[in-house]
Amino acid sequence: MVADADAAINAVDQLGYIDKKKVAVGGHSYGAFMTANLLTHSKLFACGIARSGAYNRTLTPFGFQTEQRNYWDVPEIYNTMSPFMNADKMKTPLLLIHGDADNNPGTFTLQTERYFQALKNLGAPVRMVLLPKESHGYQAKENIFHVLWEQDQFLEKCLKK
Repeated sequence: MVADADAAINAVDQLGYIDKKKVAVGGHSYGAFMTANLLTHSKLFACGIARSGAYNRTLTPFGFQTEQRNYWDVPEIYNTMSPFMNADKMKTPLLLIHGDADNNPGTFTLQTERYFQALKNLGAPVRMVLLPKESHGYQAKENIFHVLWEQDQFLEKCLKK
């Protein structure tokens, strides 16, 4: 994943479209999980935005995405792939957004709350926003506008240095 991201950044940089020091990454759900992993395991990005993700794969012990084995069959996979387990390595600014009523069994709000607490206590530059009465996909116009505002403010702060 890191090699793919690096190749993509280099390809766009060679076209002259970006400043490699001001690239952000973001995603929703599994994309949030991938965002957290990219920020944890690389220095490619200036910041990241992760929305409604799962960061501790031991809390989804019976598989995720294409992983069909359970936690007890391959605990090393679940632990290695969990950004939560590597929170001490995360030093890149991260905006975490989550609906406070997420009913997706893989992305309960607890995932973001615990990841945020770990990052904050370890000194990582992180901000968490919980959206009232929102599930996995955000619906309320006010919350969607709030997400857009939070993202804009975060990117302005991180990328306009």
